[in-house]
Amino acid sequence: MANQKPPKEDFSLKETSPNISGRRVSTGPMTAFDLVEHMQYLYVRVVKARGLPAIADPYVELKLGNYRAITRPMIKNPNPEWNQVFAFSKDRIQVVSVEILVKDKAIVAEGGDHRTIGKFAFALVEAPARVPPDSPLAPQWYMLEDKNKARIGGELMLSFWIGTQADEAFPEAWHADVAAVSGDGVSSTRSKVYLSPRLWYMRVNVIQAQDLVLKDKNKTTPEFFVKAQFGNLILRSGVSPNKTVNPTWNEDLMFVVAEPFDDPLVVSVEEKLNNNKEESMGRIVVPLGDVAKRNDAAAAAPKWYNLGMVEVAAGVQKEVKFASKVQMRVSLDGGYHVLDEPAHSTSDLRPTAKILWKPPIGVLELGILNATGLSPMKPKNQVDAYCVAKYGMKWVRTRTVVDSSSPKWNEQYTWEVYDPCTVITIGVFDNGNLQDKAAMDLNIGKVKIRLSTLETDRIYTHSYPLVALQHSGVKKMGEIQLAVRFSCPNMLNLLQLYSQPLLPKMHYVLPLSIYQLASLRHQAALILWLRLSRAEPPLRKEVVDCMLDATAHLWSFRRGKANFDRIIKLFDGLVALFKWFDQIRKWTNPLASALVYITFVFVLCQPGLTIAAAFLCLSFRGALNYRKRPRQIAHIDTELSHAYDVHPEDLDEEFDSFPSKKTGDILKRRYDRLRGIAGRIQAVLGDIATQGERMQSLLSWRDPRATALFVIFCLIVGIVFCVVPAWWLALFAGTYVMRPPYWRINIPTFPQNFLRRMPAKSDSIL
Repeated sequence: MANQKPPKEDFSLKETSPNISGRRVSTGPMTAFDLVEHMQYLYVRVVKARGLPAIADPYVELKLGNYRAITRPMIKNPNPEWNQVFAFSKDRIQVVSVEILVKDKAIVAEGGDHRTIGKFAFALVEAPARVPPDSPLAPQWYMLEDKNKARIGGELMLSFWIGTQADEAFPEAWHADVAAVSGDGVSSTRSKVYLSPRLWYMRVNVIQAQDLVLKDKNKTTPEFFVKAQFGNLILRSGVSPNKTVNPTWNEDLMFVVAEPFDDPLVVSVEEKLNNNKEESMGRIVVPLGDVAKRNDAAAAAPKWYNLGMVEVAAGVQKEVKFASKVQMRVSLDGGYHVLDEPAHSTSDLRPTAKILWKPPIGVLELGILNATGLSPMKPKNQVDAYCVAKYGMKWVRTRTVVDSSSPKWNEQYTWEVYDPCTVITIGVFDNGNLQDKAAMDLNIGKVKIRLSTLETDRIYTHSYPLVALQHSGVKKMGEIQLAVRFSCPNMLNLLQLYSQPLLPKMHYVLPLSIYQLASLRHQAALILWLRLSRAEPPLRKEVVDCMLDATAHLWSFRRGKANFDRIIKLFDGLVALFKWFDQIRKWTNPLASALVYITFVFVLCQPGLTIAAAFLCLSFRGALNYRKRPRQIAHIDTELSHAYDVHPEDLDEEFDSFPSKKTGDILKRRYDRLRGIAGRIQAVLGDIATQGERMQSLLSWRDPRATALFVIFCLIVGIVFCVVPAWWLALFAGTYVMRPPYWRINIPTFPQNFLRRMPAKSDSIL
């Protein structure tokens, strides 16, 4: 019993019935927040004050029972302006009135608190209700009173109302549930919408150089290469094949650049020296504003650039021009889509150039309702959760719900859809920046939804398990409840997309290599992180990497087994068909074998009906499967992922960084295991190559006797096909294959024996 495995957790998808207005029958217009549950808030907007003492450092304090909120203080300002909004969840308010105090930070009264200049109070029942698209409430002036309710000279301008999370003030408001957070941490709790910068592929086609000046005049075979730098990224070309002072390359160096183009392109010609050293022959600085943009496969015009060298004289840098030149084609290729996600789960397929964009075909709406049972992520069994959703160029971030394992967000977002064969990604993270800016935002779980699997205009409400793979194994980190709707006003435009290429035309006319795409995707992810980290609140690198699946290409023994199982399941139908036919040809069931033979003869007699019957059968089978169609959205399959039977050593290897941080026996053991796996793959590839080479050797005369036999056989078969009708030959072949066991010998057939005797190049492998 000690070695008994723990029970498996429930990772199933559960359909839910939240109280959202999108499910109700309504004759009115569709609201912008009909996929989430409405949450009521008391909003208080503190605008400004006037008539306060000139020597005061005023600030405003709001009191609602145990809740306390303050504005920023204004130093020595009798007419301060704050324009701050505070939001209090109505469900948590236990008092009937709100007290607003104007205090002076410069003077400390009895009890250690700041002196109160004046105050004002209002009852909750006096707060009017407001729901967009109603116009915002105009703020009003309210007289301040002292503790004896006598009026003082000062006035406070504010407005208050009861609203929902659909209010325009909601994203920027200070929320009462973040009262424990202070300082800069408050800004990281707010919701935010981010837009990815527009990314371009920059192609630097290095053609040739002329009249390079060698410092070593006696060198007869110099080796030159080109080094291109954009920002912090440096790419190098290969060494020129002609080792002269007029080298040629004709090689492409590809960069990912983002608008606005701040950094220039720096290209230099380098001479390769001994001991892995290099020496610059000159350089050229190309501002990206001067680079031509192209939207098709037409090559950019080549241009000669004069090489120069930066020299320092008397502490002043000076550009020295040489007679040396380099010829290049530099272009910004807008006909490509810059891949920043894995190709199988991308959220956008549009090219960079806006002129090539097609109109959107629909709208995707996502309601992020709540989460339940979130696992603690901090030492004090605490979790401060927020969500990030990415689709296309638009990223959204919900507000952070502090110290709650069952947070409620109820935030709704909308995206335009240009292609249904795309994926939206929703991630749940723990905010680690509320107190410590150096902490990481740990991933709690992630959900991916493919739009093509959704029925149009249907609202999907499900509770998704948040699955995490940890060093100890697979673990359920909680559940998140989402509402999704994919709307398409014109079904014809949607169906038309299924006949069009998935990627823009440039990917097929002028394709990029696999290695180029991998490098460019890494560059794109790095640029996105650098840009999104400048926003407020910033998206951290670990969040961007998680949402973009930046480590999906790394080796995982577990994923390797899962992909192998997927391939095996693809051939399950063929294997079952082969086994069934093997039973038929062996006459295990004589009645079934006889029926198959009669059907075969009928097909030969009526060949025109065969193809039609096959397609009709497929159509009928598809119509029958409609009743069994999937009703739920596809989600993570822990069985297919081998999440339960994975060995701890495999998990440790999967979580290892790249390059590996392991040393010694651990690295040796993993290397030896990988060699064993590669050896088996090598043997299988060798067997496949051998079979193909045996087919090629039939006419190669490598084995003269076998080739002579095959040539004579082909001659006889050709004559027979000219004399005997084809359907008679097919009938003879089918009858021979279907012959009863009495006339059958269980040994390999003549074609198999003949092919296995043919030579292959395996004898030539060292």
